[in-house]
Amino acid sequence: MRTDNKWSGDSPDAGLEEVLGDFRASVHAWSEAAYNRPRTVRTVRTVRRLSWRLAAGWAMGCVLVACGLTGGIYEHHLRQDQARIVARDQARPQQMAPAERTQVDDADLLATVDSDVSREVPSAMEPLAQLMDEDSNR
Repeated sequence: MRTDNKWSGDSPDAGLEEVLGDFRASVHAWSEAAYNRPRTVRTVRTVRRLSWRLAAGWAMGCVLVACGLTGGIYEHHLRQDQARIVARDQARPQQMAPAERTQVDDADLLATVDSDVSREVPSAMEPLAQLMDEDSNR
């Protein structure tokens, strides 16, 4: 290989030819080295081992995908259950409100009845009872 400028020749085509010739020589040297290097021979045992590794890899991949999908489905199911529980808990006070109102109304009614029953004189007869008390005091 020349150390001077390759383009300094009489014509640019001569320099190009020389560069291409050097490239061709390096490609031929590389391919010759690659062709002559020692190669490993795959035996039946190594082919079987490789095929088992490939099959085991695919099986593990399928297991991982199945576990991922199952986990996602289970998580979705749990979230639906939690949403159902929250909805039920939120609906419970609304359902309980009329029952509590009835209990409060019942308590008020019982208090009224108790006060009416505990009177000595019914409320309609109170004016007459007051007149009688005045007469007896005199």
